[in-house]
Amino acid sequence: MQIHSEIKTIINSHIAPNDHGASDYFSAIKELVRQRNNGDSPEEKQLWQEAVETVYSLVRDEITTNTGKPLTKIKFGTSGWRGMLGKDINVHTVACVTAAILSIYADLENNPELQEASGIRDFDELRRRGCVIGFDNRFCGDLLALSAVNVLAANKIRIFYAGEATTGALSASVLERQAAFSINLTPSHNPLEYGGFKYNAADAGPAAPILTDMITEQSRRILEQGRSELLPETIDLQRSLEAVPGLERENALASWQNLVRRNEKLHGLDYDSIIIDFATKPDLVIAIDCVHGAARVNIADFFKGHDSDRLIILRGEPDVTFGGIAPEPSSANMAPVTAALRERKEPLKIGVIIDPDGDRIRFTDGTEEISMNHFGAMAYHFIHQVKNKTGMVAKTVATSNLANAIAASFNEKVFEPRVGFKEFKPVMGRALVYFEESDGISVIGHTPEKDAYIGLLLAMDMVLTLGKNLSEYLAVIEDQYGTYYPARDSVTVSQQGSELMTTLAGLAQYAEGTEIRIGDKARRIREVITIDGRKMILDDNSWIMIRPSGTEPKVRFYVEARSGPETALLVKTAKSMLAEIGLLA
Repeated sequence: MQIHSEIKTIINSHIAPNDHGASDYFSAIKELVRQRNNGDSPEEKQLWQEAVETVYSLVRDEITTNTGKPLTKIKFGTSGWRGMLGKDINVHTVACVTAAILSIYADLENNPELQEASGIRDFDELRRRGCVIGFDNRFCGDLLALSAVNVLAANKIRIFYAGEATTGALSASVLERQAAFSINLTPSHNPLEYGGFKYNAADAGPAAPILTDMITEQSRRILEQGRSELLPETIDLQRSLEAVPGLERENALASWQNLVRRNEKLHGLDYDSIIIDFATKPDLVIAIDCVHGAARVNIADFFKGHDSDRLIILRGEPDVTFGGIAPEPSSANMAPVTAALRERKEPLKIGVIIDPDGDRIRFTDGTEEISMNHFGAMAYHFIHQVKNKTGMVAKTVATSNLANAIAASFNEKVFEPRVGFKEFKPVMGRALVYFEESDGISVIGHTPEKDAYIGLLLAMDMVLTLGKNLSEYLAVIEDQYGTYYPARDSVTVSQQGSELMTTLAGLAQYAEGTEIRIGDKARRIREVITIDGRKMILDDNSWIMIRPSGTEPKVRFYVEARSGPETALLVKTAKSMLAEIGLLA
């Protein structure tokens, strides 16, 4: 049969028999998934799927048997460590990183700075308070979690095992259980070949640099030496969770629900009433695209079991290949949600797409897509004006200035740090809303982690309370505070590290007072902000921001125009600036 021959060709092109190091399993998987998706019949699709599963069995073997050094050096950043499944992220490296984390707590007693950053006094307190552990839908997530569980149990750490869960729900579990820290095995929205290891300390938010730097250092040391007194002699992958001493099953969504209820007075979101309103009001339909990720395991319980044909779940079945897409909340991936809503007759519509670990969310009402640039500002306006709460707003420097205009009208402050959710730590508990342009949001009294579920709850409350679709509410806000048209893009570059930073320093030529061309118009740079990269605010309050990526060999640029047609012109100008300093042809 022709398909068998094609499968053999693909496998032979990428896989060396009995040699994990020389095999590129995920290139084979991606090609097989493409062929599966293009199959002409269920029988053909099944043959391709069986080939996908065959290659994944080889990945599983690499994940469980690879004890070599990771392909790329471990480095913990804002969102932990990400790497290739099998070659970087595997049972051995996860065990070593878990031991590295514990080694930090072993040195707490004489280090006040570490005590403050971790929120823990000593190793005994760590044991008592324990660790929340979970994972997203990635291949072998349960085995990787079991590797960490082995290390935790060997060191008599109390374990709250949540299984597959979202980042926001796991963060809520840390707060509700008063745990010492959490381990979340997820690479967030990265493609199917990636695994990840995310660590949060006792405050349940992204860890401080002093902690992530030490995890990086200690992980490398343990991997280099091949041993640690905190590592058990063997990692038992056949171990029953019920037989693990100190392990308790954790319902992360229940912790999330309790946290929202407990802090209703702070943010004004009455979770139970919002869910009941949806269940009893027939004029609202909600479509949720889980892109096969961890959110799919919670959605029914999020809606408290209210079964309704007005709740549409898309891509809610398990699939570690994500159907062959890049699993992120993008405009392209929003298309199925938009199509589903356009077929409905209900006057009110909410559509969302949630990334695999549930920390990013993007919105639509079937007619207009609402990115976090606008939704975060809408959330601030709603909590301040409709819920009658007072306080500042927090947004990263690369995010739309619509929130700035709203805050100015309220005589409230704006906290505008560099990119990264951990940068909001100084105003946690004071800012009503904190959000970033890359689809992350949280609110006062909630988790210090970005959380798609709180975004969904906010959208439901807005629409049910105001009787308006999201785009209609945005239009009301824009009529009062002006229109803002943000966009972002990136370019891959060959330079990295100090060489890249030296080249980017050439952007200093675009100083305050410099005149630049935006299409056929001359604009003057009114202000330059260098908090994170270079943000150049022009005389009409439009702006261009350029910064290096912290996770990829890319330079990212963000723009915001005051009229729709000028958005593309600002993007073009940003690329011209990069060409001027030698990063683009």
